[in-house]
Amino acid sequence: MSDNSAFNRHFPVSWEELHRNAKALSWRLIDKGPWKGIVAVTRGGLVPAAIIARELNIRLIDTVCVSSYDHQNQREARVLKGVDGDGEGMLIIDDLVDTGKTAVLVRKMLPKAHFATIFAKPAGRPLVDTFVTEVSQDTWIHFPWDIELQYAKPIVDRHKNG
Repeated sequence: MSDNSAFNRHFPVSWEELHRNAKALSWRLIDKGPWKGIVAVTRGGLVPAAIIARELNIRLIDTVCVSSYDHQNQREARVLKGVDGDGEGMLIIDDLVDTGKTAVLVRKMLPKAHFATIFAKPAGRPLVDTFVTEVSQDTWIHFPWDIELQYAKPIVDRHKNG
């Protein structure tokens, strides 16, 4: 998705909801381990990775740094920082799998890792092993680190205006 008009739905996520979903992801992952460590996909995977690391008592955390978004515009994914190894015994944590471009890059780097996200869209869902919630491809998820509290028009008013 390359422009804002491609997103027909907007889904704001609160800090509490993100925390609850990260804990739910931890429950789904606990029996799939034991885990040697976590590789958080920056930046979106940092907060979920911290919560999951606490819940699963994982102390080894690394990052893979991939840039593919500029607010609501997706561009070609670029690896800014990779990690060593093949991912054996590791969890890859991200907030969302969208088109799967980032997931493809990370999977190539760490083919033996278990990839887990909080949200999954249909195009990227086959690339992750575990997720909590599926959302439609045309939904833009507004994560709590990207939004401020402000007045929002009722859905019916926004729907009438396009």
